[in-house]
Amino acid sequence: MIECLGSPWSGDDLPDGVLAVRASEGDEDAFAVLVQRHSRSLLALARCMLGNPQDAEEAVQDAFVSAWRRLPEYRHGAEFRTWIYRITVNRCLTMRRRRPQPLSLDTVAEPATGDAWSQPSRSAEQDAATAALSRALAELDADQRICWILREVQGLPYKEIAHVMRTSEPTVRGRLYRARRSLQEAMNPWR
Repeated sequence: MIECLGSPWSGDDLPDGVLAVRASEGDEDAFAVLVQRHSRSLLALARCMLGNPQDAEEAVQDAFVSAWRRLPEYRHGAEFRTWIYRITVNRCLTMRRRRPQPLSLDTVAEPATGDAWSQPSRSAEQDAATAALSRALAELDADQRICWILREVQGLPYKEIAHVMRTSEPTVRGRLYRARRSLQEAMNPWR
């Protein structure tokens, strides 16, 4: 609980902008509310981008540390969520550049054949399809992959994705179109 004029308040009912202003003035409790509010979605984003839960946790933690340090630079007219997403995306991109390149799509196994109704084979096929989708996502251009994750996984509107990506809405739509087309082609054997 946060003490404000002698009465406890949780900060949960305050908008991100107010919490960000308070955090930029040194209020650690306000920043803790922002961390709690956005951690889950940022972890999901980082997991999709990095494919590894440990790397995702590290990326999000680094993003929040960076955000805390950079709060004086934060333009309070902008959405905090957009700002922290951009920091997280940048951190994930940096981590991806530092690790080995992913496998090519040529290594994707063919879909399992046999009794489609038996549970173990269905489960194995679904696991293989999920792995194929992960590899297909890894093969996308970084900008396409980020746009796809922000739209399809995070559910962000085009306008907000454009702010995160520092580009225009038509560019976001084009990247999404190309990403969807590439993923559809990669996943055709699994239909």
